[in-house]
Amino acid sequence: MASRLPVLAHGGNPETLLSLTVAGAAEALHLFPEHPGACRYHKRVKWAAFALAALTFNSLAEVAVRDDYGNTVRLPSPARRIVSLAPHLTELVFAAGAGARMVGAVEYSDFPARARELPRVGSDAQISLEAVLALRPDLIVAWPNPGSVRAINRLAELALPVFRSEPRELEDIAATLERLGVLAGSAGEAEHAARAFRARKAQIERRYAGRPRLRVFYQVWDRPLLTVNGDHVISKVIGLCGGENVFSALPLIAPEVDVEAVLRASPEVMLTSTPGATRPQWLPKSYFAVVPADLLQRHTPRLLDGAEQVCGALEQARAARS
Repeated sequence: MASRLPVLAHGGNPETLLSLTVAGAAEALHLFPEHPGACRYHKRVKWAAFALAALTFNSLAEVAVRDDYGNTVRLPSPARRIVSLAPHLTELVFAAGAGARMVGAVEYSDFPARARELPRVGSDAQISLEAVLALRPDLIVAWPNPGSVRAINRLAELALPVFRSEPRELEDIAATLERLGVLAGSAGEAEHAARAFRARKAQIERRYAGRPRLRVFYQVWDRPLLTVNGDHVISKVIGLCGGENVFSALPLIAPEVDVEAVLRASPEVMLTSTPGATRPQWLPKSYFAVVPADLLQRHTPRLLDGAEQVCGALEQARAARS
């Protein structure tokens, strides 16, 4: 053991020291099979050496994925200092098993509870480049939007690895979990989370397949009156529950509409995520329900909690109609 200490003293690291020590023990038992402990421990130590070598290799190996913008994000080894520039990505990093590697996040990164303790680097609409750089990230996960895209592009220009997220399908949530797991070295836990998400989605899909279709209006905000088109994940949730987004054909992903347009669309159900909202007087005949924004406007595994509430609201609307 003493002969191996210089490995660490001359710039090695504990992983190297430990792997050499285990490998040396395995070699000793192989060279001296007559040793009393050889038969008992040879296989055990051999496999321990193999497992540790694999773990060390995985922690040092280059990793690469393609983000939602088609860019290849390549790291010399799995990330150890992750900064998130969107609340949904903070949640996804934790869900992918890499929460311990997070060193910073934007405001409203409040789930899970541990995310609230992370240093803040601004909001997803106004990112502080100085705060991000001070955290020395080796991976930045970001959602480009009009308020953040310039800062995100600037960070990329500084040669910092940036994973850009823009989920449009429910499957994108599972795929993002898997890719974050690769980048953070937590692929096993991330794959488990992705499988669980896909299985639950399929279960909901089976439960509501064949249900009578309902025309649905989702109100993002009331002043101005904003909704979503068919490309938005919220629209995919409505479809999962047997609903049809009445504004799915509009070209913008979050278009502004007016009361007259809503009335012409004749929705049977109105959904919103505005806390304390009530059915507007100008839409008296539509079934009305509020689904919490965190469960419907964040593209995370909890989106299926929101989907369950949407599906329940549509079922009540069907019952009221019959």
